[in-house]
Amino acid sequence: MVEVGGVGYELEAPMSTFYGLPAVGQPVKLLTHLVVREDAHVLYAFGTAAERQLFRNLLKVSGVGPRIALAILSGSTAEAFAASVQAGDAATLTRIPGVGRKIAERLIVELRDRLAAAAAESQAAAVSAPVGVAAEAYSALIALGYKPNEATRLLKGASGGSTEELIRSALQGAARE
Repeated sequence: MVEVGGVGYELEAPMSTFYGLPAVGQPVKLLTHLVVREDAHVLYAFGTAAERQLFRNLLKVSGVGPRIALAILSGSTAEAFAASVQAGDAATLTRIPGVGRKIAERLIVELRDRLAAAAAESQAAAVSAPVGVAAEAYSALIALGYKPNEATRLLKGASGGSTEELIRSALQGAARE
């Protein structure tokens, strides 16, 4: 349970995130993903962007739902999971509770290329990621749904001294395109 502005939110989180939480009553920053079902809205929380991205990629795999995706993140780090998928190591994946032979093979087939592309994109973004006020504007553009390379391109053409001015300039540049 996390309280935000006086409202309590019940979160589902992998064990890796749970173990990294501060003491009760201390501030915490978590990345979230909302899953809307017929009978419930479930909020999932993650300590790192890599975990959240892997969770989202796992949900795209046929036969993998939020419960299995959480089990995968609880049973393996995002990096170890990606290494197992890239190596085609189904035996390691089947050691994760809830992952059988068929799901392990499906994960390898469906995620191998997606995880390799995501790793290349994150490396490119890390190299070109801005700092300071530009970093805040960059994060805001990413939150608005722009891809990292689009956000970088928009900020290169933007001008302004504050975060708000940079974002406004970047969005005006996007509107002109």
